[in-house]
Amino acid sequence: MKKIIIGVFTLAALASCKDSEETKTEKDTALNLNYPETKKVDTVTDYFGTQVKDPYRWLEDDRSKETEEWVKAENKVTFGYLDKIPFKEDLKKRLSEIWNYEKIGAPFKEGDYTYFSKNDGLQNQYVIYRRKNENDEPEVFLDPNKFSEDGTTSLSGLSFSENGKMAAYSISEGGSDWRKVIVLDTETKEVTEDTLKDIKFSGISWKGNEGFYYSSYEKPEGSELSAKTDQHRLFYHKIGTPQSDDKMIFGGMPEQKHRYVGGSVSEDNRYLFISARNSTSGGKVFMMDLSKSNPELKTIIGNEDTDTYVIDNKGSKLYIVTNLDAPNQRIVTVDAANPSPENWKDFIPETENVLSPSTGGGYFFTEYMVDAVSQVKQYDYEGKLVREIELPGLGSAGGFGAKKDADTLYYSFTNYVTPGTIYKYDIKEGTSAVYNKPNINFNPDNYESRQVFYKSKDGTKIPMIITAKKGIELNGKNPTILYGYGGFNISLTPSFSTANAVWLEQGGVYAVPNLRGGGEYGREWHDAGTKMQKQNVFDDFIAAAEYLIENNYTSKDYLAIRGGSNGGLLVGATMTQRPDLMKVALPAVGVMDMLRYHTFTAGAGWAYDYGTAEDSKEMFDYLYNYSPVHNVKEGTKYPATLITTGDHDDRVVPAHSFKFAAELQEKQAGDAPVLIRIETKAGHGAGKPTSMIIDEYADIFGFTLYNMGFEKLPNDNKEIKD
Repeated sequence: MKKIIIGVFTLAALASCKDSEETKTEKDTALNLNYPETKKVDTVTDYFGTQVKDPYRWLEDDRSKETEEWVKAENKVTFGYLDKIPFKEDLKKRLSEIWNYEKIGAPFKEGDYTYFSKNDGLQNQYVIYRRKNENDEPEVFLDPNKFSEDGTTSLSGLSFSENGKMAAYSISEGGSDWRKVIVLDTETKEVTEDTLKDIKFSGISWKGNEGFYYSSYEKPEGSELSAKTDQHRLFYHKIGTPQSDDKMIFGGMPEQKHRYVGGSVSEDNRYLFISARNSTSGGKVFMMDLSKSNPELKTIIGNEDTDTYVIDNKGSKLYIVTNLDAPNQRIVTVDAANPSPENWKDFIPETENVLSPSTGGGYFFTEYMVDAVSQVKQYDYEGKLVREIELPGLGSAGGFGAKKDADTLYYSFTNYVTPGTIYKYDIKEGTSAVYNKPNINFNPDNYESRQVFYKSKDGTKIPMIITAKKGIELNGKNPTILYGYGGFNISLTPSFSTANAVWLEQGGVYAVPNLRGGGEYGREWHDAGTKMQKQNVFDDFIAAAEYLIENNYTSKDYLAIRGGSNGGLLVGATMTQRPDLMKVALPAVGVMDMLRYHTFTAGAGWAYDYGTAEDSKEMFDYLYNYSPVHNVKEGTKYPATLITTGDHDDRVVPAHSFKFAAELQEKQAGDAPVLIRIETKAGHGAGKPTSMIIDEYADIFGFTLYNMGFEKLPNDNKEIKD
């Protein structure tokens, strides 16, 4: 078996709100847990002749009083349980202690100022600072902690005009994907015009100093948090004019209808590149020559069979990143006059490892994933290899980006035991120096990560990185979190987590397999976990659990499985298929109703990975067979389950989690608790305030350890409940 040691020097009528003795459904646990009553409504949908019951569909109405009261009732039970866990406050205290260190982001130059983000330690949101000269005392430019009293309004984007004299920043309120954009004079820091509203899934890309491009949908009828949105449009906002005058650039005509549309202006302001997608994978690419008075829309690639984008240009020479005829990606060049694929020429060819390139200082930086670990090379604009960059160790490197005239750039390096450190890189000399190393109350020298390869059900080799204290005893009794994702071409590469550091301190094991469906080995690896091959992902995860048990890292009594979003689906499917395999299940903001996911917000865009129940009888049958909501079985003993979601999640609407919780609470045959923790004024995760994150992790770790039998924290003693 191949093993790699990763160096530690290196990231009405409804829910009853009655008191427990009046509750209709009563299930006792060690903490006298009693569930609320959740009403059932006779709702049935016909799918290709199969009648599918959906008794909790009423919970999809996020604006109803009934749903609101159900949320309150569930939270009352959940927090009543969590608050009685004897060591929860100890966990919260330690999380706060370890979280309380200064965190600084990589600096970047805009106009006369150098900007950077910083969090003093426990601030809910990072603050944006700036200074003109290196020796100047930094001044606050933007403080998102003042956006709202409770810290739930966050900064979600910041973009500067070419001369740096104007800035546009976007904010998210309560975690929603809907944004507002505010324009500032950077010298005075005063707002210069009315706030732009109702913007979603959008960047901000300036055209010189005149204005910027952004994307949005028409506000949907019904709930803005759950109603379907499927026609994205690109707009241009000219500074000094009202949003009502903004020009629609793309997406207004029926033939231009796409779910995701984005616009990006080249650094020289000559070209606008437009991406248009109906799914999270595959899309069209168009361009406009902004140097012309009436620029025409020109097609670069007119189908959605590939993932393709323009990374840079040098005059009319375009540099394009694509997986066309290259599942691991390559960079090609073409003249803007005739940019279609038949004219493409290889610039940096495909290799056996997945390519993720960036540019800075007149060079290309190609990051390759080698078994989920970073390798970075530097090329000039003629495609000549300049050097391989020496990284601090085995882990994840990122951020190799800067403007073309830059002499230096900054990159970060991290792994599972090493907090993210920022390095300053001399672009011409190829030398790195530490710019900022966090001073954190955690000693990485006590821990190590080990990469192993195990076989899945069909014999496919899957890599997994296991992190724990050095010299850990493999006795099958180590509390273990198995974390996974497995979808949407997303790669899980080694990175440090402050919260997971607390888990490791408690003698915990943290294991992350690189499941199929992810992007670790390119498009073929991704496709092997999509649609009617999705079961591969669950099989990979189950095999990871079995590996940990067989090799005595843990046992089923000390194993928890965790994942969020698509990873929440992973946990939901795994625990319903193999409820005997783990002690605790922790699905977060998960996609749990696979028959209706595509009817909410932008969910239809996930069809590349999932398929939909309307595609065909075969696709419906496949989804129905693993959909977590539809596969909770009466009389089954499910593991202790803590479902987490946010009431403002308009990415994966909380109804997925609501319905899954209701099914589990009704059908749980064992004594293990099934709880749902519903964060209010929170969304899918981005922008969540620090205080909220710490509270959530204290609850998650407390719930996990308590249900593994610990009366005290493992590093306190090893007493186990009878």
